[in-house]
Amino acid sequence: MRTVHEVSKLTGISVRTLHHYDAIGLLKPTQTTESGYRLYDDAAIRRLQNILMFRELQFPLKEIKEILDSPAFDPTEALAQQIKLLELRQKHIEKLIILAREIQSKGVTTMNFEVFDKSDIEQYKAEAKAKWGKTQAYQDYTKKSATQSDDEQNEIANQLLGKFSELGALRHLPPTTKKVQEKISVLQKFITDNYYVCTNEILNGLGQMYVGDERFKKNIDKAGGDGTAEFVSQAISVYCSH
Repeated sequence: MRTVHEVSKLTGISVRTLHHYDAIGLLKPTQTTESGYRLYDDAAIRRLQNILMFRELQFPLKEIKEILDSPAFDPTEALAQQIKLLELRQKHIEKLIILAREIQSKGVTTMNFEVFDKSDIEQYKAEAKAKWGKTQAYQDYTKKSATQSDDEQNEIANQLLGKFSELGALRHLPPTTKKVQEKISVLQKFITDNYYVCTNEILNGLGQMYVGDERFKKNIDKAGGDGTAEFVSQAISVYCSH
């Protein structure tokens, strides 16, 4: 067993932060002595390691708690996806370093903003959130799908493609157009009614997946015409920013 000060020294996390994690139920000490000292065993240290990894990947504390507390949380799968996200971030940083060196050698006339694009990271992160710990959205979907027959699920999927078809018919309009934004609202409600509670955060993540995942992009473009996935993604971004 380690004291809170020993854990702080081991991990570099301040005692104050560990106290905060205890207060919000994210990391409870294994034992508290009669004198009020917090003690942590190896299982608690492993949980803290998971917490720190998720924090490195910029997950909010509330989401980390939901993930780790889920009975369906799979540490092995989570680690594999964490590695993938870290690799994506590594590539992103390497591109930024190359750009910085070009600016250093050639001057500020070097204009390249593509390297600041983190959509691939955000897309994978959104997809991972749906898997890590089987989040509330995943649990909601599981419960709803369990009560539906295969025919009902296929009908819902066809109706969803119909929503994309309707949006595809509007892709000649700017994504900011009221008519387009109303269709996005309908799409969000449809997902909530038939799959899981589709918050703006989840919807925004879906929008990124629609263009970042070839499976989604291909099906959406097939339903609404070439460019529909990109158009829907842009419209969702506008919708969620408001």
